[in-house]
Amino acid sequence: MKRILVPTDFSKEAEQALKVAAQLAKKHDCEIYLLHMLELPLDQIDALSQYSELPEAMFFMKLAHQKFEKTMSQEYLKGLTVHETVDFNKTFTGISDTCKTHNIDLIVMGSHGANGFKEMFIGSNTEKVVRTSEIPVLVIKNEHDNFEINNFVFASDFKNDNKGTYLQAVNLAKILDAKIHLLFVNTANNFITTNTAKARILDFIAGSNFENYTISIYNDDSVEKGILNFSHIVNADLIGISTHGRQGIAHFFNGSISEDLVNHAKRPVITFKI
Repeated sequence: MKRILVPTDFSKEAEQALKVAAQLAKKHDCEIYLLHMLELPLDQIDALSQYSELPEAMFFMKLAHQKFEKTMSQEYLKGLTVHETVDFNKTFTGISDTCKTHNIDLIVMGSHGANGFKEMFIGSNTEKVVRTSEIPVLVIKNEHDNFEINNFVFASDFKNDNKGTYLQAVNLAKILDAKIHLLFVNTANNFITTNTAKARILDFIAGSNFENYTISIYNDDSVEKGILNFSHIVNADLIGISTHGRQGIAHFFNGSISEDLVNHAKRPVITFKI
C-alpha cells in the first residue's frame, strides 16, 4: 500500500477520512492524493483549453485552491507527501480515472452515517464508488485520533464470494497487523449446521497461508444484525464485506446485504470488489 486516494468536499466527514489516511500514510510510508471534483456544466464548452475562460470554473478553482491551502496547513499532514488534485468531471468518473492514472491502492472516504447511504460524501456518487470500485474502499464514520486495527471482522457466506476478496483482506490484515474474525451469520431462512459452516470456511481459506484468524458462526434475525452484533461483541475496529459491482452492495448470503449495514455501522467499513 503506497498510494491512498481521499476524495474531499472539505466537509467535516471528509476531514475525518483524511485524518485516517494521514495516519495510515505515516505508518506505512504512503503518498496521499487529495481529490476535489468540480461538477460544472462543461458540456457546452468545446475544448479543454477553454476551461479557463469559464468564469464559474475560474471562481470554483480558486475557491478550491484556497480550501486546499487551509487543509494542507493542518498539523496532521506535516511531513507527508500530499498531491493536490482538482478535476472537472462527474464525481464517480473522476475518482475512477484518478485511481487508474495514479495506480491508487486504497480509497478512504467519509460518511455522514445513518442519514442514508446516498448522503455519503458528494451525494449518490459515493454509492457508485463503493459498489463498483476495483480497489478497496474504506468508509470512515467518526473521528479517529488513533486509527489502529486489531480486530478485523470479515463477513461472508464463504460460498458466493470469490477467494480474491479474502486475499485482499488478508493483505490488508498483514499490513495493519490485525487479527481477522471470519464471520458466518446463520439465519432462520438460510440455516446450516455449525460443522457445515466451518467446513465451508476452511475450504474457502485453504492455501492462504494466514494464521492470525478465528472462525465464528453467529445466529441472528438477519445477516445485517448478525454482523453488527458480532462486531460489537468482539469490539471490532473494522468490518469487511464484498461487493458484486453493479449488482448492488454486498451480495452474499444468497441475496443482498442492505445498505443499512454501511449506514448503521458505527465502525469503519471496508469493501472489496468481487
